Amino acid sequence: MTTTTPAADLPLSGIRVVDFTQVMMGPVCTQMLADYGADILKIERKGAGDLSRSTFEPVHGADNPIFCSLNRNKRSAALDLRDPEMIAAVRALISSADVVVNNFRAGVMERMGLGYEDCQALNPRIIYAVGTGYGDSGPYAHKGGQDVLAQAMSGVMARRSDPSVPITVYPTALADYSAGMHMVQGILLALLHRARTGVGQKVSVSLYNSMLAMQMQEAAMIMMQDSEVNWAAMPLSGVFDTQDGALVMVGAFKANPLQDICRALEIEDLSADERYCNLTQQFKHKPELQRIFRERFASNTQAYWLARLEGQDLLCAPVRDLREALVDPQTLHNRMIMEGPGEGQTVRFVASPIQMSAAPVALRHAPPRLGQHTDEILAMASAEVPT
Repeated sequence: MTTTTPAADLPLSGIRVVDFTQVMMGPVCTQMLADYGADILKIERKGAGDLSRSTFEPVHGADNPIFCSLNRNKRSAALDLRDPEMIAAVRALISSADVVVNNFRAGVMERMGLGYEDCQALNPRIIYAVGTGYGDSGPYAHKGGQDVLAQAMSGVMARRSDPSVPITVYPTALADYSAGMHMVQGILLALLHRARTGVGQKVSVSLYNSMLAMQMQEAAMIMMQDSEVNWAAMPLSGVFDTQDGALVMVGAFKANPLQDICRALEIEDLSADERYCNLTQQFKHKPELQRIFRERFASNTQAYWLARLEGQDLLCAPVRDLREALVDPQTLHNRMIMEGPGEGQTVRFVASPIQMSAAPVALRHAPPRLGQHTDEILAMASAEVPT
């Protein structure tokens, strides 16, 4: 993606964010804001910086790819927040900022004199966004939050296609990304509210709440019908091995999906059999159905069966790994790979999934070196007079 929109023309141009976040939940939020024009002042610990800078060994002297993937289009100041002068500088920045974001444990910002009430007293228009593990109050507020813990505590980790499948960690940061996007939504809503009222407010999200919200359909079934729904356990759906790779099939959203599956698999119409004539019976005899499907899919190639399934207008797709997905023609057509100059190497990462016709996202600033903009950010602070 090479098209560059002037920062002044982006949707969040003129919005300044004082960003205390690190790792993923907070940085993925502020990167989204940065991509669309917000001025992100990333406040990092002097000498160490964001923990994600050291998650894995840097490549060719550049910053860690994990850090780079979450921190484009930002400015970095490395400050010692134990120094009263640095706290005073941060307070000066907050006095004229639009948003403050942090994902510390409950109480950390308050101990530095930077809690919501402190910031509100400095700037009544401030939007104060907080991301925590479980909530900024309540019985678990004191606990450290982390993606895997949120998966475990919220019921997400226990959800499996079948009880025989071992409970395991989902290997992508579901909770961090979801909560980060919820934080973006909350900040944008608060900005709209402030535009009408002139008043800022506190926005709170948590990994835990985001994981509960992701299960809204399943939760409603439990609370309203005392019944379980498991989308991965549907009798006409599943992942199946072929002669040269796996595919996924979803037998749903049709009048008689089993009949169409049988046509695609070139077998007799099992929907005419009373054992499989409706969804209730299909659930009851799921093991036999799935065995039939597995045997048929194993008899030919992935391309052959995908063509057969698509010929019956059945939902299906090849199972790919990320390396394959990154070079897929649809990925490239969607302009989902962003690249540009970095520190000693070209940086490449996944672009924003939100595409706006009048405000295309571009790499305006490479992910910053630790403290790269400290002097200019402190100069900004010295120009402010906090109340």
